[in-house]
Amino acid sequence: MTISIITVTYNSANTLKDTLESILRQTYQDIELIVVDGLSSDNTLSIIKEYQKVFGEKMQIIAEKDKGIYDAMNKGISMATGDIVGILNSDDFYSSDRILEEVAASFKKDHEIDAVYGDVHFIHQDQPEKCARYYSSAYFRPWLLRFGFMPAHPSFYARTSIYKKYGLYSLDYNIASDYDMMVRLFYKHKIKARYIKLDFVTMRIGGISTKNLHNRLQISKEDVIACKRNGMYTNFLFICVKYFAKIFEFRWW
Repeated sequence: MTISIITVTYNSANTLKDTLESILRQTYQDIELIVVDGLSSDNTLSIIKEYQKVFGEKMQIIAEKDKGIYDAMNKGISMATGDIVGILNSDDFYSSDRILEEVAASFKKDHEIDAVYGDVHFIHQDQPEKCARYYSSAYFRPWLLRFGFMPAHPSFYARTSIYKKYGLYSLDYNIASDYDMMVRLFYKHKIKARYIKLDFVTMRIGGISTKNLHNRLQISKEDVIACKRNGMYTNFLFICVKYFAKIFEFRWW
């Protein structure tokens, strides 16, 4: 069972090595790595080519202009030849060496499941050993999507056939296309998924969805649009409920 990993890069030189090294350390190595670069202006491409020598035939590279991160993800998924597809962003890295092994084992154990997901945690750049926020997907249920809750997207691994059947990421959103995908798959198409009690990915704080208040408002508005497009009722106040719950994710000690 081959797992295709999609990594999108754009001026990612400061963090990309951590991402690629965490893939190399995985105990499960029946993988395919597809790196999609949006024509970086720093030395990202040099780092990619350096690691291509290490990954060999397991690594494919696309370097061309794109229409944003979701367009780049779609390019990677469209190229994927593996049985399972997951996305590892270029400023994230796997939290342990056994993540892909656990993912593969879950799909091999239950041939009926369409996807798996788990937890992620966040760190500050200057304190990489300290968990600043822990995002658990343990309590996720599809009906909670109307309140803005979804499985941790960086921990989401689905069968390649799911994307072929239900489509790729929509380019109609600036920030919330991953949320739209979760609503489409879990609510509209009712895929069968399994939660794995495991911290999949370490993420650096400062991503586009949490960058500032303007982005938070925009993502909330886009969440409402995503629900309506997929037949799920919600409103702006419903979506904002998630921000109260997020208070409990932060580690204040």
